[in-house]
Amino acid sequence: MLIQQYFYRITLIFLAFCTFQMGIAQERMVKMTHQIAQKEITIKENRRVKVKTTDGRKIKGRFKILGDQTIVVNNRKIELREIQEMKKDPLLVSIFSGAVLIYAGALAIGMGAIIGVFVQSSGFLLAIPGSALIYAGTNPPNFSRRYKKDGQWRIENLNP
Repeated sequence: MLIQQYFYRITLIFLAFCTFQMGIAQERMVKMTHQIAQKEITIKENRRVKVKTTDGRKIKGRFKILGDQTIVVNNRKIELREIQEMKKDPLLVSIFSGAVLIYAGALAIGMGAIIGVFVQSSGFLLAIPGSALIYAGTNPPNFSRRYKKDGQWRIENLNP
C-alpha cells in the first residue's frame, strides 16, 4: 500500500514536470505569410538573418524577439512594421563560399604570376579575374530567398 502511494506520487510529479516542460520548451519564431498563396515561412529565434528596413539600413546577425512587434538584430531594435525585406543568412554557407572565392582568386593570381614569369607575359592577365574573385569573396553571396514586404508577405511574431 505504501509503495503504491509513492508510485502514484512519483507518476503525478513526472507527468506534471513533462507538461510544464512542454509548455516552456516551445521556441519563439517569426512567421511570414504570403497573402495570395497562403504559404507560411517560419524563422526560429537566434537564427542569422539579413534585414533591410524601410529607411534603407541593412542589418545582419542573429535575431531575438523582444515583444509582439519588436525584434533585435545585432543589438539594434527593429519594429516589425519597419522591415522592408528579410532573409535567412546561414553562417556555414557564407563562410564556405567566401573562403572558396578567396582561395580561387589567390590561386588565379599565383598561377598568373608563375605563367607570366616563366612562360608568357600575357599570363599576368590572370590577375584581373583573380582580384575580382577575391573581391567577391570578401562579401560572399547569399542564395537564400528574400521575403519582401511589398504587399504580398506579412510578417508577425509567433510567441507561444
